[in-house]
Amino acid sequence: MKHRTLGRSDLTVSAIGFGCMGLSHGDGKPVDDAHGIEVIRRAVDLGVTFFDTAQVYGPFVNEELVGRALAPVRDEVTIATKFGFDFDGTRKSGLNSTPGYIRTTVDASLTRLGVDKIDLLYQHRVDPEVPIEDVAGTVKELVEAGKVTHFGLSEAGASTIRRAHAVQPVAALQSEYSLWWREPEAEILPTLTELGIGLVPFSPLGKGLLTGTVDASTSFAEGDLRGNLPRYSEQGRKAGEQVVDLLATIAHRKEATPAQVALAWLLAQRPWVVPIPGTTKIHRLEENVGAASVTLTDDELDQLTSASALIDTSVARYPEKMQSWIDR
Repeated sequence: MKHRTLGRSDLTVSAIGFGCMGLSHGDGKPVDDAHGIEVIRRAVDLGVTFFDTAQVYGPFVNEELVGRALAPVRDEVTIATKFGFDFDGTRKSGLNSTPGYIRTTVDASLTRLGVDKIDLLYQHRVDPEVPIEDVAGTVKELVEAGKVTHFGLSEAGASTIRRAHAVQPVAALQSEYSLWWREPEAEILPTLTELGIGLVPFSPLGKGLLTGTVDASTSFAEGDLRGNLPRYSEQGRKAGEQVVDLLATIAHRKEATPAQVALAWLLAQRPWVVPIPGTTKIHRLEENVGAASVTLTDDELDQLTSASALIDTSVARYPEKMQSWIDR
């Protein structure tokens, strides 16, 4: 497995990480713990050193699963988790990044993960009611206390990133980015380049759309978040067919899979981009990890970029409340 450093931080991780959310949350019925542990440990065997979880996945059970699975190799891996959702039901927005709440919930994350320190701690969504300087200052205190090593943001806008970074250096930004959603290229990537911050794309396979296994006729199981996302309506999925067809063509030529080609495109965008595809299936995990060995020509990269530019991105990514959590 190749490795990459996130921006100008000293955080070096495997070029392909593993998003653990789907094992417990958002993709239909959660897997049983034994299978979840098996998948995570197989990722370790394949050279993956970067594992992503969050308090809200479950809630809480995903952190517990990740902690148990990685306990035998704790010193060999990087664990990222996230704070920022309101679990007390006291905030109408559904978000809570008040300093006291951050401290309390981070202590709980440490316990669930079974670790003394969180390697990378993200604010999961920007809380408009709490100045980002207060959030970054609280994380700075946690770093100084030895509870956190690196600070990250998720779905934060360029201005917020700059303000946070001025208080406590931001090692990584996690945001959706793929051939299916390229909005970060406008403002986010230039900002990260300037400040020396790494990018960790979630949903790097377009929540399955870029694998070629999801099309306009696909129906989603109960509990699968995609069933409630506007961009995954039948019409929205149909908009990506041209890219999916091109991925299949290039994949056939390279004796690879469409998913591997889609991940290889992402890896080619910047040397500090580290995608975190998730799966509940070991054969898909092995397929995703194999993308680190796929190299695309300049012409292939251009073809994919041009095809993806034709996708209609005017449809909202999320329902109204979830859309309101995205910082601009």
